[in-house]
Amino acid sequence: MKPYSVNIPQSDLDDLHERLRRTRWTREIAGQGWSRGVPLDYLKGLTDYWLNDFDWRAAETEYNKHPQFVTEIDGQNIHFFHIRSSSETALPLLLLPDNPGGVIGFLDVLDDLSRDFHLVVPTCPGVGLSGYVTEPGWTVPRTAAAFAELMSRLGYDRYGTQGGGGGANLGLELARQAPERVVGVHVNAWVAFPSPDESEFTADEQRRLGIMQNFMQDGLGFNQIMSTRPQTLAYGLSDSPVGQLAWIVEKFKEWTDSSAELPEDAFSRDRVLTEVSLMWFTATAGSVANLYYEVGHDPGAYAPKPRVTVPTAVLLAKDDVTIRRFADRDADVQRWTELDRGGAYLALEVPDLLAADVRAFFGPLASTAGA
Repeated sequence: MKPYSVNIPQSDLDDLHERLRRTRWTREIAGQGWSRGVPLDYLKGLTDYWLNDFDWRAAETEYNKHPQFVTEIDGQNIHFFHIRSSSETALPLLLLPDNPGGVIGFLDVLDDLSRDFHLVVPTCPGVGLSGYVTEPGWTVPRTAAAFAELMSRLGYDRYGTQGGGGGANLGLELARQAPERVVGVHVNAWVAFPSPDESEFTADEQRRLGIMQNFMQDGLGFNQIMSTRPQTLAYGLSDSPVGQLAWIVEKFKEWTDSSAELPEDAFSRDRVLTEVSLMWFTATAGSVANLYYEVGHDPGAYAPKPRVTVPTAVLLAKDDVTIRRFADRDADVQRWTELDRGGAYLALEVPDLLAADVRAFFGPLASTAGA
């Protein structure tokens, strides 16, 4: 394991700024808002902020205040934060990022949670500072196994996990692979799909299913292209910073609190641009797309899985779609908390609420883990 710090060459920053100045803008059909994608005027304004106001060096400094390392696992470079709590008996907690939030998505909870936990925050293989995937086959189970190996190398025999979206799936998969090591799983933005033969639903369940159905019909295009033709998409995302900005900021808009008119109403522009900049500098947008391809071509990805027997906590934002009885079917849910706000990125949108729920869930489990 080698210590690591982020230090993007000035020439890369200069190249980014030159590309932003030379953006070839498309036109749009007026009056469509966000219904057909990112509005032109909004993207121009955000691009101007990226070029003239966003301070990458300040973001880099914030990143580097946390201990970082890189190691090779299963032939793939893995970047991670490792933040030890001042309490030697603290429970280790593996924070598992979602796409496109990345490790950036946890920056606002690290100081809070590190008071009570030893934190390990890996960057998924193929994403950002972990670098491009070097071979096919990086499915969710393989990534989970790599993170289990990372925790072993750090000397953590028992630990908890927290993650949203894809991070939630990784945590649950870890609990299936190593239930004797995972003390508990805390998830948000998790989807527990209804059984095919279910036909009766309460009014609240119908509301959640309606949100899911709308996503499947109108919000899944990004997944379809990445899971089928990632290489074709990679050329555009790797050559145009504005193209990549639009690709990512659309997801932040669609997956944050629905009451937020713009992504920066959910969390700051600087958080958005830190994520986009890091993806740009590492040129891993195509690699991220390849990870979707792996899921789309993994026969086991959507097949029934063994029930998670490890204690599980579910934290729901107001527009989350998971239904309790299906969550209970798939995992040993011991804590269920519903919020009246937030979206898929709770660690960015409401970091204090996420940290409080994590602490409340793992507090009783820490003593049983021998922490």
